[in-house]
Amino acid sequence: MAVIKPIKALRFTEKAGSIESCVCPPYDIISESEREALIARNEYNVVRLELPVGENRYDEAGRTLNDWYGNGILARDEKAGIYVYREEFAVKGREYCLTGIICLVELCEFSERIVLPHEETLTKAKQDRLNLMRGTGCNFSSIYSLYSDESGKIAEIIAEKTKEAPIHRFTDEEEVTHSLWKIECENGISDIVNALAEKQLFIADGHHRYETALNYRRQLVNPPENADASCVMMTLVDMDDKGLVVFPTHRLIVDRKVCREEIADKCADSFNMSVLPLDQLENALEKGENGHAYALYTGGNDFLYMELKDGAQHNIDNRSDAYSDLDVSILHSYVLENALGIDKENMANQVNLRYTRSLDEAIESVKSGKADAAFLINATKVSQIKAVALAGDKMPQKSTYFYPKLKTGLVMNMLQK
Repeated sequence: MAVIKPIKALRFTEKAGSIESCVCPPYDIISESEREALIARNEYNVVRLELPVGENRYDEAGRTLNDWYGNGILARDEKAGIYVYREEFAVKGREYCLTGIICLVELCEFSERIVLPHEETLTKAKQDRLNLMRGTGCNFSSIYSLYSDESGKIAEIIAEKTKEAPIHRFTDEEEVTHSLWKIECENGISDIVNALAEKQLFIADGHHRYETALNYRRQLVNPPENADASCVMMTLVDMDDKGLVVFPTHRLIVDRKVCREEIADKCADSFNMSVLPLDQLENALEKGENGHAYALYTGGNDFLYMELKDGAQHNIDNRSDAYSDLDVSILHSYVLENALGIDKENMANQVNLRYTRSLDEAIESVKSGKADAAFLINATKVSQIKAVALAGDKMPQKSTYFYPKLKTGLVMNMLQK
């Protein structure tokens, strides 16, 4: 099944400055102003490689990478290993600790059922990442995937390693503490490789990057002698890790009038509905978590609470039961498509649809007039992600938001042997 390999990582040296000033969030959540702030903090921030700008940005990223490597800002490990990566953080006053391993994973087509996706992807984003791989020959950020470790063997190895002092430990601006260790012991590496050899891997975050790696391998018909496009860098996390947190991704409707009474009328056969004061919104969603609950906010001091009626659910678009049971699938089909007339192509191209993981931002967007309406939903469960992937299906885009995001630049992968 899954083929795991140690990584001969590319990492920042002391010449680059403090590691916390060199790393950055994932490229797709960095604004232009945030990018400028990262570079202002440290000219060697990895955002210059991961999110280049300008007309010849991909070639420029390649030149910058070669310059930093040649001048000792970046250096490649002499010995391959498997890294242990930990994030410690708090959500709503509760403390969490998430731990994974960073390694190489041999690329497999999705049809092989070894690495399984759960979410649809966008062509434009994949082309951007492919151009970057061509220009740099490097994975700067890690794909985030899940596995099952019923034996507890990998957890034991991680527990032993994390008793040692970490290579890096720092706390970022979101109060997330990041720690990194390296496993070089051949027995430890072998035990991890063997423990994962019969496993399937479920992509949590990084679908675009995985599909890009597949495309890069397909197009590299005559690779250079020292090139290795057979593997991609991943951070693997046990899906039973108590530190796994998935945030909901709320839907914002823009440039389209939304009449709450009209939505209520069109959805009356499928949903039980009531108007509640705005300060009850979070509690209402939490109480309805197992009953497909939603909140429609169009402004003012109240919202329309919507909960799917018993027996109203049906198979959606001839998709799997796992897909049809998702809150986001029901919202898209019953409400956005049927009641609002926003079709799948519109959603895919984000004509009238925007996303946010912040409930406060969703409400404020409507109050300020940036959005016409907000549909607030509950988070997708990890068990649902696994069920959809095993069914060979894919969720709508932006169905999951794993928190916190993995830092880019702690460990990188040069596509060389």
